Amino acid sequence: MDQGVPKPVPDALLARLMAALGPKGCVTDAGEIAPFVVDERKLYRGRTPAVLRPASTAEVAEAVRLCAQARVAIVPQGGNTGLCGGATPHEWNAEIVLNLGRMNRVRALDALNYTITVEAGCILAQVQAAAADADRLFPLSLGAEGSCQIGGNLATNAGGVAVLRYGNARDLVLGLEVVLADGRVLDGLTGLRKDNTGYDLKQLFLGSEGTLGIITAAVLKLFPRPREQTTAICALEGPEQAVELLARVRADSGDMITGFELMNRQCIALATARVPGVPEPLASPAPYYVLVELSSAASASLLKETLEASLGAALEAGTITDAAIASNQAQGRAMWRLREAIPESQKIAGGGIKHDVSVPVSAVPAFIREAELRVRAELPAMRVFAFGHVGDGNVHFNLVWPEGEDREAFLARWPQFNRIVHDVAAGFGGSISAEHGIGRLKREEFLRYAQPIEVEMMKRIKAALDPLGLMNPGKVLPD
Repeated sequence: MDQGVPKPVPDALLARLMAALGPKGCVTDAGEIAPFVVDERKLYRGRTPAVLRPASTAEVAEAVRLCAQARVAIVPQGGNTGLCGGATPHEWNAEIVLNLGRMNRVRALDALNYTITVEAGCILAQVQAAAADADRLFPLSLGAEGSCQIGGNLATNAGGVAVLRYGNARDLVLGLEVVLADGRVLDGLTGLRKDNTGYDLKQLFLGSEGTLGIITAAVLKLFPRPREQTTAICALEGPEQAVELLARVRADSGDMITGFELMNRQCIALATARVPGVPEPLASPAPYYVLVELSSAASASLLKETLEASLGAALEAGTITDAAIASNQAQGRAMWRLREAIPESQKIAGGGIKHDVSVPVSAVPAFIREAELRVRAELPAMRVFAFGHVGDGNVHFNLVWPEGEDREAFLARWPQFNRIVHDVAAGFGGSISAEHGIGRLKREEFLRYAQPIEVEMMKRIKAALDPLGLMNPGKVLPD
């Protein structure tokens, strides 16, 4: 429970914000506010007297300056698709939500420099499309790309399905524009790939979840657009064989892998049963599956032949038991649709206790085996859904309530099962948050597993950049 409930937002501040941003930029109607104060998973429902929707960096700066003068906290928000409650206000109606959705312009695209400059409110799919129109690729890709905003992606250091090849969100950024806690603007919108003049300040804000400042624009890296892609789905006996297959295909293809997704049988069975139009991927069921995708920017790169040869060798070696390679783009999209249907099917089934952990790639099989043993020792009928971007060590280890059990009683054991799974991940040198951030949901867990010196340094940075504690308080770190 958060301590020390703040005072209500002064009416005088609301009047100043309305004057500065206008009726489109300062929303006070309760009905219009409602979608902005509940998180994606419906775990948190906050209150706010106003949602600010600035249309420019200058308006963001003025809003932050006014709030700082009045000592009122701000909750920065993008597409509100986060999974840890990091963009949701608290319940005491004393914080202002600042949503970046109206700042959605592509400011510039330099095809020769392979960069695009975008405002924080740009939908991720919009950034991808702008790059494609210039015959370039922006590789960040995740399930919410049709609604999440790039500012939120950067503030949470989003991962997604292409991290193995291109890295996390922070690896795709060259420069940032940030409104600081006092309303001043840090203009770091540079397209330079080599700049060794002092500290790399942008890295402070990438992954900071709006606790240090508000990202308003970014210069992002672009890449050559793939000319050829090939996708396959493979059956395996266990996660051990998945790691072996990953090493084989990386070597055989010259590291052309852009996707490598692991899914256990429980995931496939639920997705095919609950999501219309999602068929079984292969003729016979298997304990585990891997979706693998190769891509190349070179024409006639023989990717399909390369993948066929690699999977053929894996079949002979007993690493895989079956495989199907997409013969066209439609079949490739259908394979990806199976992977995308996994979280959708879990939501239909009533949700569950979710974990977003990472361990060294070589430790993924041992982590899955041990975590499954530990949770089933507590609840033998537990339905375990292990899937994710195993190529970068990220496992979504989700627990869905056993059929016939009381769902609410099961969900009440969330802290217990969090501790079990997180302890196992930590035991393998892993992280309790691979790509979703800390927010409010994992704050106490983060403090449990982080080194004391890490927490101390983070608190010092927070105090230096946000001395009044007004930037997204109660998220990541305690107040």
